[in-house]
Amino acid sequence: MSVKNIEHIIAPPPPHMVGDGFRVHSFFPGGRLIDKKRMSPFFLMDYGARIEFTPAAQPRGVGVHPHAGFETVTIAYHGKIAHHDSAGNSGIIGEGDVQWMTAGSGLLHKEYHEEEYSKTGGPFQMVQLWVNLPAKDKKTAPKYQELTHAGMGRYILPDGESVIDVIAGDYKETKGPAFTFTPMQVMNARLKKGAQTGFTFPAHYNTGFLVIEGQVLINGTPVPADHFVLFKNDGEDVSVEAVENAIVLVLSGEPIDEPIAAYGPFLMNTWAEVEQAIQDVNAGKFGMLED
Repeated sequence: MSVKNIEHIIAPPPPHMVGDGFRVHSFFPGGRLIDKKRMSPFFLMDYGARIEFTPAAQPRGVGVHPHAGFETVTIAYHGKIAHHDSAGNSGIIGEGDVQWMTAGSGLLHKEYHEEEYSKTGGPFQMVQLWVNLPAKDKKTAPKYQELTHAGMGRYILPDGESVIDVIAGDYKETKGPAFTFTPMQVMNARLKKGAQTGFTFPAHYNTGFLVIEGQVLINGTPVPADHFVLFKNDGEDVSVEAVENAIVLVLSGEPIDEPIAAYGPFLMNTWAEVEQAIQDVNAGKFGMLED
């Protein structure tokens, strides 16, 4: 057994609002601990820790905005979000669901609290990841993968109640439904109190765990809810034990060793490509979408 040791346990950074519907802690990129390549192929993680939204007549959210050069992955734990884009795609994701959107060559997008959820309010908890695309795939055609909780790969642990929901990659030969452009594993470990399990990742993969709910022991070290664990690239095996009922988001992926030019909603390899994307948006090449 070769342990993948913990490099840092990171408390949630101060929150900020994205639009008027998403209160998020941005764990990466940025800061001295996790720069723009440290968690590659995962470029950004915005964590909407659990809060209560009051009822609203008008759905809260984010209006029309462009994306290009990467994928957004929205993982819902509480609440519901409605999505629309300039390619005519739309959908609603609720608890346990994932929306995996490939922006690729570029599109316009908007996301709001789902209408019925807005009227009633209630708990809201989400994660949004930005997953980088390699240079050869940055111009791929935009697409959606609507991944329902029922359609996840499900590995049931020996206690019969704890489950590993596999979104992408595989866990003990249980495969997730998401198509990815580079190798990665994205999972939710839903653990009952006292449950123990382990994960194995290639040593060179960038790996991080976000504790969504409950306290856990990771490699024997206590980690409370809403904290992010960044691992060293020095081993393969990670152990997890639930001190109380817990949910852990598991991320591990092969790094993309290419230049990064990031500006606003564009994630490219060069600044010339960023400038071209801005010109394309202004020229209407990303399509049209009403707010």
